[in-house]
Amino acid sequence: MQKILAYPFTLIFFIAFGAALLFFHPIIWICHRVFGYNGIKRAISVLNLTLIRTTNLLGTTYRFTNNHDIPLDRPLIIVTNHQSMYDIPPIIWYMRKYHPKFVSKKELGSGIPSVSYNLKHGGAALIDRNDGKSALMAIGRLGSYVEKHNRAAVIFPEGTRSRDGHPKPFKPMGLKMLLKKAPSALIVPISINNSWKLVQYGKYPMGLGAKVSFDVHQPLENHGDLDELIIQIETAVNSGITSLK
Repeated sequence: MQKILAYPFTLIFFIAFGAALLFFHPIIWICHRVFGYNGIKRAISVLNLTLIRTTNLLGTTYRFTNNHDIPLDRPLIIVTNHQSMYDIPPIIWYMRKYHPKFVSKKELGSGIPSVSYNLKHGGAALIDRNDGKSALMAIGRLGSYVEKHNRAAVIFPEGTRSRDGHPKPFKPMGLKMLLKKAPSALIVPISINNSWKLVQYGKYPMGLGAKVSFDVHQPLENHGDLDELIIQIETAVNSGITSLK
């Protein structure tokens, strides 16, 4: 029954979601042209709050828990598991004061209103997953960027989304590159739960009533042993994933 109900609600959601992307595209362009980086950053933050609200039409709720005093005056590397594309708007909104910049596949850099423009002009790393060398170079540039400007790089080291909430093993090369290029960055592990339920039926219909949670763990310092640090990060992320409990 829930899947049957999901069809009309999904149609309404898709209309609202698409309308938000189209509505904000010229706003983001104007804000960028007139106000520069600060303009695009603020417009993108409001866009992603709006995208969160469109998922509320599906009965989706969010809980974002951060009990840690994360500084604003140093770079961050945010490391999290990945369950759906709907992981991204809450990270952008709830972590907005840290200026999150994503490692994204290059295909997202064109053809998507608002999103593609932000990825190309807002500081993200667009990578070709079929060209490992150029992908690492792009991630390295992102690391150098956040190190210089005290911003936050966001990476999903699993490399692809989990379809059932169960995490995949980390692919460490991209994360290791970030750690090398942003050696003073504080590492912030985050566990995401239940966003996979939004896409449990595939692209259509959407799942209804998902209770999505984000749990920020104790930040970690980079003391130089990157292999050991990556194990600690993966352990922290996995410790908050409910499918493992």
